[in-house]
Amino acid sequence: MTKIDTSNPDAVLPTPSHTVGPFYGYALPFPGGADIAPVGHPDTVTVQGYVYDGEGNPLPDAFLELWGADPEGNLPQVDGSIRRDPATGGYLGRNGVEFTGWGRIQTDANGHWYARTLRPGARGSSAPYLSVCVFARGLLVHLFTRIYFAGDDAALAADPLLAGLDPARRDTLIARRQPDGTYRFDIRLQGEGETVFLEFT
Repeated sequence: MTKIDTSNPDAVLPTPSHTVGPFYGYALPFPGGADIAPVGHPDTVTVQGYVYDGEGNPLPDAFLELWGADPEGNLPQVDGSIRRDPATGGYLGRNGVEFTGWGRIQTDANGHWYARTLRPGARGSSAPYLSVCVFARGLLVHLFTRIYFAGDDAALAADPLLAGLDPARRDTLIARRQPDGTYRFDIRLQGEGETVFLEFT
């Protein structure tokens, strides 16, 4: 869409930028998006947390996509995260057996999110991690980050990305195990304790 300058009808100006959300919330989430691990799998882990804006307020309409390797460090090659009935077009959901390594989660009214997945295995010289893409109001482009898991200090110390960060910044990428057995990972878009975000070129 273009915007016309009425004082100069021959001039065409670019359309102002729009943020990446919360418009996506109406069509992209799907039932079961947070349930990445196969149903009943004994090694399922739950990663959960909040998404906060620059003022420390939780965002009720943020949107996350997660990708992760399987426990052996292999990238899944399975289709079917969002399976549809070919006859009706209705949503069938995951098949509940195969691990796709991918999920899509919207925060709730309190800014909370969770995903049930399998703890990823290491790939190359990197410590095990989940890749995260964050969409939220006020962002002109989506953001990328990683979730590493506390517990394997040697692997975390040897990870090339983590090794290049100041210790305080490094901690923003590490999910901590909670008394209830879940891993807590909060995402702070700006301000104190801002999460480390990655830029791919």
